[in-house]
Amino acid sequence: MKPTRLRAIDESMKNYSPDRRDFLIKSGALFGAGLLTNPFSLFASEKSWTVGEIMDTFISQVPNAPFEQTVDTIKVGSRDTVVTGVVTTMFTTLEIIKKAIELKANLIIPHEPTFFSGQDETDYLQEDPVFRAKYDLMEKNGITLWRNHDYVHRMKDDGVRVGVVGDLDWNEYYTPGSRILTIPKTDLRGLINHIKTKLGVPAMRYVGDLNQSCSKVLLLPGAVGGRLQITQIMEHRPDVLVCGESNEWETPEYVRAANEIGMKLSMIEIGHSASEEGGSEFVKNWLNQYMPGLPVFHIPSGNSLQVF
Repeated sequence: MKPTRLRAIDESMKNYSPDRRDFLIKSGALFGAGLLTNPFSLFASEKSWTVGEIMDTFISQVPNAPFEQTVDTIKVGSRDTVVTGVVTTMFTTLEIIKKAIELKANLIIPHEPTFFSGQDETDYLQEDPVFRAKYDLMEKNGITLWRNHDYVHRMKDDGVRVGVVGDLDWNEYYTPGSRILTIPKTDLRGLINHIKTKLGVPAMRYVGDLNQSCSKVLLLPGAVGGRLQITQIMEHRPDVLVCGESNEWETPEYVRAANEIGMKLSMIEIGHSASEEGGSEFVKNWLNQYMPGLPVFHIPSGNSLQVF
C-alpha cells in the first residue's frame, strides 16, 4: 500500500486532466502548489550519479563517439559534481536557471548555446553584465551545465527528430531513421494549424498555397542549412518541408521559385526553439530510463522572439 502522502497526492491529481497532470509533474508545479514539502521525497534514488557518469553513459550509446570535435562540453561546473536533479531544456535562460535552483537541480542540459554563439565563446564577454548574470548565478549555486547537441542528434536514431515526431503525434507515420513521413492527407492550412496546436506555437511562417494538398512531409527540425534542405527536397520531392528555420535567401526563395514554375511544394517554418524542444524532452525520458530515481524535469525555454 502507498504511504498516506502519496495516496493524498494521487487523489489530488485526479482533479486534473491528463495533460494538466503531465504538465504539473514536468514543471515541478507540485512543489510550488504546496502538495509536497520536498519535491524529491517521491524519488528513491538507487544510486548517486556524477555529471561525468551521466555524460559517459549517454555518449556510450552514440555510434562512433566520443567525437574529437564537438560543442557538447561542460560550460559551467565540473564532471565530478554529484547530481541532485536535472533540468533539460532548449536554451538556458535566467528563468530556467532560477527554476533549477528552486527544484534543487544542479545539472542543466540544454540543447543550444547558453552564451550567445555556436561555440559558447566567452573570452570577449568576461566583463559583460549579461554574461556575468547567467554564469555567476550558476556558479554561485553549484550548477553544472553540459550542452548536449551533437550527441543527441547522432544517436542511432536522431533523438531530436524522435522527440519532435512524438510531440506532433506522428509516431504511427514515422519510420525510424527517415526524414520522410506520410501523414493523412490534409491541406497546408490544416497542417499549419496542427503544428501550431501540438507545439504551442502562436504563429509561423510559410511559403506556398494554403489550399495545397499535403501528405508527404520532409521533416528537418532546427537549422540544418539551405543546401541540405534543398538537396533533400530534390531527392525526396515532398509536398511540404517542415523545418525550424532557414535563411530567407535560400530555401524560401527556392520554394517560391518552384511554385512559380508550377510545382506543388510548400514550406513551413516552425521556429528554431519549438522545432527542437522535443529533443530536450527525449533527453529527459532517456534519463528517466537509464538513471531511475534521479529527479529529472523538462522545462521548455520558449522563444525569445515574440509575435506582435
